[in-house]
Amino acid sequence: MSSAAVHTATTLLALDNNKVTPGVLGFVVFAALGVGTWWILKAMNRSLGRVNFTEQPEDDDKQ
Repeated sequence: MSSAAVHTATTLLALDNNKVTPGVLGFVVFAALGVGTWWILKAMNRSLGRVNFTEQPEDDDKQ
């Protein structure tokens, strides 16, 4: 490889200090939000499965 090609490749792969990226912390926070959402939905489905949605007939004697 010529030195010009190495210099071009190094320039293209260089990190820009002015560029903001989420990094590992952003991934961990996003993954924690995903796991928390999954857990809440699972708990909600479990609790809604225990609810009896059939209505009882009203008694006419209460009036």
